[in-house]
Amino acid sequence: IDLSSLKGSGPGGRIVKIDFENLDKRVQEFFTTSKYSTQKPSSMRKIIAERTTKAKNNIPHFYLTIESNVDKLLKLRKQINQQYQNTKISVNDIFVKALSMAQKMNPESNVSWINNQLVKYSSVDVSLAVALKEGLVTPIIKNTDLKGLLEISIEIKELVNKAKSGKLLPEDYNGGTISISNLGMYGISEFTAIISEPQSMILAIGSIQKKLILEDGNIRETNIVNSTLSVDHRALDGATAAKFLKDFNDILENPFNIWLQSKDLEIK
Repeated sequence: IDLSSLKGSGPGGRIVKIDFENLDKRVQEFFTTSKYSTQKPSSMRKIIAERTTKAKNNIPHFYLTIESNVDKLLKLRKQINQQYQNTKISVNDIFVKALSMAQKMNPESNVSWINNQLVKYSSVDVSLAVALKEGLVTPIIKNTDLKGLLEISIEIKELVNKAKSGKLLPEDYNGGTISISNLGMYGISEFTAIISEPQSMILAIGSIQKKLILEDGNIRETNIVNSTLSVDHRALDGATAAKFLKDFNDILENPFNIWLQSKDLEIK
């Protein structure tokens, strides 16, 4: 119960027992005075409700947020798209590749807590949150760290199209070692996401925003993005997760390694 929704009737506005008893009456009054309709949720919505409730109740989440300067990343994207005009790379494609590189650099973070045991993964499989009218699906880019940026971009487009046309197969969305959710296209500057069991982390990325910074005594405009990592404290501690997020930040701010590790990109 959200205590801010209650008006205390005790001394000094203190909330007392009678206020909780009156809460049910207020709910009944709401439904008798407001226009409303009910509908049965879709099977997808039921699954989402069950899984998110279970994950939020069972997983001890903690959150870490970092701000990244993405000026160089945007220049890299522009350069790649000028060079490879048949495949347009999105900023999110780069985020996915950077996330896989960070997890490869931190194998101790590539784990799950299952049945009171720590399960360690040898592959890096990134689950990508895709919003549909009926709900949310998370298709997987398998072995993301081994794939080039162009390959990842093409695969993401294919998976998104399959998701929107209802053609995803179980092998397209079952599994994954880490998830990424990007709401930047909706103008959301920062948010936290619920971990998808049995994974241990999900990265929530906001929109790219302009910001004035002081550098060498001069004020200049820069592009920044906020990333918030939700972490399962059963499997990972703060320092381990913080190093992972710091490495992700360093890759974004110095993205040339993304080019170097993408064998489908030529260096010119």
